[in-house]
Amino acid sequence: MTETDDTRSAAGEVPVAPRSRLQRLMRYIPLVAPVLLWTVPCWVLLHTGQHWPLPVTLIGTTLFALGLLGMPLAMVRGHGRRQQDAAAIVGDTLLGSIWVLFTWSVLLGVLLRLALTVAGVGDGQDRARTVTWAVVGVAAVLLAWGYAEARRVPRVRRLDVRLPRLGAGLDGTRVVLITDTHYGPLDRARWSERVCATVNTLEADLVCHTGDIADGTAERRRAQAAPLSTVRATRARVYVTGNHEYYSEAQGWVDLMHELGWEPLRNRHVLLERGGDTLVVAGVDDVTAESSGLEGHGARLAEALDGADSGLPVLLLAHQPTFVDRAAAHGIDLQLSGHTHGGQIWPFHYLVRLDQPALAGLSRHGARTLLYTSRGTGFWGPPFRVFAPSEITLLVLRSPQRSG
Repeated sequence: MTETDDTRSAAGEVPVAPRSRLQRLMRYIPLVAPVLLWTVPCWVLLHTGQHWPLPVTLIGTTLFALGLLGMPLAMVRGHGRRQQDAAAIVGDTLLGSIWVLFTWSVLLGVLLRLALTVAGVGDGQDRARTVTWAVVGVAAVLLAWGYAEARRVPRVRRLDVRLPRLGAGLDGTRVVLITDTHYGPLDRARWSERVCATVNTLEADLVCHTGDIADGTAERRRAQAAPLSTVRATRARVYVTGNHEYYSEAQGWVDLMHELGWEPLRNRHVLLERGGDTLVVAGVDDVTAESSGLEGHGARLAEALDGADSGLPVLLLAHQPTFVDRAAAHGIDLQLSGHTHGGQIWPFHYLVRLDQPALAGLSRHGARTLLYTSRGTGFWGPPFRVFAPSEITLLVLRSPQRSG
């Protein structure tokens, strides 16, 4: 790998992305969402004709009320200024659990009851109780499965990516992508070791981490991140910041990754040379960096490409898929991103799509630019993944000039 000159500012770069529809909507979600999440399942499961014995109704309603009060409190204590890991685990688990219960209370509460009514099965009480047990059963199964999916070492997703401008000497270049490891309140040091061991079996030329390493400062999550130092690549290990680094002293994470032997690409690029051909590997800070107030941080693509031969193919690391509009405008060949988690817990997928141009996988943007969006290697917050499996990605770069 050949490093370019030090970072320099670029005139005319747009530093801050406009606020999206989802970002505007998010301002009101903390006020309304907890009430809906807890009251809807309570009503559907306990108060729509089930006629449970009074103690059952009272205990059930009390538990939902405690959840409504306790979840926001735990989230604030866990993710606010106090950063209490035990509270974060409780709040995150409650959030994931009630999201699944809410989803299936709405779906089965309507569809199954309608189907039972049309089929003439039982009376009103029988149908109401059948819906309750069905919702509870489906939610329990999905949460158990989702917890196992979130905690396991991700499966490797392999795909060939054809880049028209890639030289024949670079054909077969193996790029491994990990992202959104989100080391956090649940200690995942052992999981981190197993992820890194899996990466090392892939014999990568280039290993990329596209941000959201952890929830918490580098000092606090150092033990979980330490196994990243064992990752092997024949050419380089490169890293860019994600939005979560800017919630927890981003410069500390940049410094730690450099200490662990990774190359932080903060609006700069390096050159990967093989077989007489060259690939520009560039990286930008996350799009939230500019608003973080950290001096020198911001997503500046022109600066990242400064000094690079415009005739060479470019692989760009940018945490959020939404950056692809700028990448396409600059004629980037391939952008690697994370951030979406593939939705993490269905049907949150649909909300993510309001904010991002891609949810997961390979997509084309503009005349030249390909975007690969990873579903992420870890999980954020709720320790569940439902219909959104995590992944370690192996991309084999292909040249149109390769023999055979």
